Amino acid sequence: MAQAFCGSFTALYVQTPGDAAMNTEDTSRLQANMHLAKQLGAEIVTTHGEDVPTQIAEYARLSGVTKIVIGQSGIQCRHFFSKPILTERLIALITAADIHIIPDAEDYRNSRRKPSIPIYPAFPATRDLLLTAGILTAATIVGWFFLQLGFANANIIMVYLLGVLLTSAFTSGYTCGVLSAFLSVILFNYFLTEPRLSLAAYGSKYPITFVVMFTAALLTSTLAAKLKAHAQLSARDAYRAKLLFDMNRQLQKAETPEEVYQMTATQIQKLMQRDVLICPAQGDTLLDGIVYPVDGSSPHSISEDEQELDVIHWVWQNRRRAGATTETFPKAKRLYFAICTWQQVYGVIGILMEKQTQPDAFTSSILFSILGECALTLESLRNADEKEKAAVLAKNEQLRANLLRSISHDLRTPLTSISGNADTLLHCYDVLDDQTRKQIFSDIYDDAQWLIGLVENLLSITKIANGNVKLHLSDQVVDDIISEALRHIDRRSAEHHITMNCGEIPLLVRVDAGLIMQVLINLVNNAIKYTPAGSTIQITAIQRGNVAEICVSDNGTGIPNELKERVFEMFFTGSNPTSDSRRSLGLGLSLCQVIVHAHHGKMTLKDNLPHGCIFSFTVALSEVNLNE
Repeated sequence: MAQAFCGSFTALYVQTPGDAAMNTEDTSRLQANMHLAKQLGAEIVTTHGEDVPTQIAEYARLSGVTKIVIGQSGIQCRHFFSKPILTERLIALITAADIHIIPDAEDYRNSRRKPSIPIYPAFPATRDLLLTAGILTAATIVGWFFLQLGFANANIIMVYLLGVLLTSAFTSGYTCGVLSAFLSVILFNYFLTEPRLSLAAYGSKYPITFVVMFTAALLTSTLAAKLKAHAQLSARDAYRAKLLFDMNRQLQKAETPEEVYQMTATQIQKLMQRDVLICPAQGDTLLDGIVYPVDGSSPHSISEDEQELDVIHWVWQNRRRAGATTETFPKAKRLYFAICTWQQVYGVIGILMEKQTQPDAFTSSILFSILGECALTLESLRNADEKEKAAVLAKNEQLRANLLRSISHDLRTPLTSISGNADTLLHCYDVLDDQTRKQIFSDIYDDAQWLIGLVENLLSITKIANGNVKLHLSDQVVDDIISEALRHIDRRSAEHHITMNCGEIPLLVRVDAGLIMQVLINLVNNAIKYTPAGSTIQITAIQRGNVAEICVSDNGTGIPNELKERVFEMFFTGSNPTSDSRRSLGLGLSLCQVIVHAHHGKMTLKDNLPHGCIFSFTVALSEVNLNE
């Protein structure tokens, strides 16, 4: 139904104070229902209170529940004084949700109606009996002194009520409280009413006094016991909330499945004080189990004989619990659960069971919550890993598409020019004058050089990025590197004013001279390409601490702010109308940044006021002094 309506699925368990006296059969049935709900993907929610219909109705109202499915026993114990059954009260309390009632086909032959006041006549412990006797003795002594001082009977009765309240508060269960209420009436009648030391009473009003006293004492003990039971339930809920909150907070910091498994084992150890075995799953394979000892020692693997492989594989394949305390592989040493979501099984967890007794409902509820949190965290890690892989694949696909697009367009243009010019020379060489031939040869040369430079850049950036290029570091003078680089720049540099200023003191740096020359050549060629003829390009080098900063600045149109973060991306070419965009794959600046990073330097871009831009990078200074 939840799947059909695309809604969430919640299994609600209302825990009452009387659940502590639940028999083994009912406990097993509750455990089976909880496991079935978890197996079907439900969120198990536990609330506590005595009025079950009211708790269900309040949860439905606060959670916005629209449909409720509940079972109804076929047993009919109706008479004149009968109260409305659970489903009848639920229908009366809930009007904003659909209630689906499913008849229970199971025959409860030994069923009996529970008392409206949950009094369970369990024999109390010796300590509780002695404590009850002591409190009643003290109350009788205090009542005797009050009687000697002339206090009214009402004051003496209040002393006994206080004793009943103390008895209910400091003993377990309801038995001692009820016994204290009954004995308080007997002691008051025997010791403190006329005739004393006798159960007879002279006053005609004493029987009414005794009845009222017993009723008040009984209600006092019952309310005190209920309050103590609710306090215990509240403490359990607080412990459960703290345990799950701590686990959720720790799981948020987990970065690997191994950390998730270890945190899960730690929380289960806190809950059950048992060794925990976890067999993680990797794809369609179940890995070897790892034991997390409760004494805090290091996790270790165990032999195949100790792992109970038959049980583990059965749980992994069927997503159902098995092992100790269950009907499936009951002779196993551990109780096994599957760590799974609706779609994926992430492993099997085994808890060592010293006795063949099932965990109580409270422990099972927390255990299922812990396993659910573990499975959700593992699923989140898997989704994050898949998302990261998908992002890498998408980026690689984008780079491949950009490369193919650029090659199909930008490389075809110079190749077409070379082919056309060569064809012209081949068929019309004799009719062309010397000046035209020289120009055609120059065009072919320029296009070929551009292709060679492109291929070198592409190969260089690939090798350096993959770590396949080893830097050949040597001590070099910055002036010499810049001068040599200017000899290899674009021949169109004659149309620009290029200046160099390295200061009066020569700077000695430790670099791979060939790669740094390639950086300068790319930066200067970019400045030539993206600035109009007649622009000024300046190369400067200054010392900043223990590094040398080399800058290439121009006074062109500059780069818009929204494009500055992308200029170092591979295959990004921008849209400057001044440049010949067909002659760019967007590799030059990306190669420059890779080379500078390989030298442990930093490359930056900033504006050259009032207009233009400055590309600067740093390299380490040499430890050798030129004055030596």
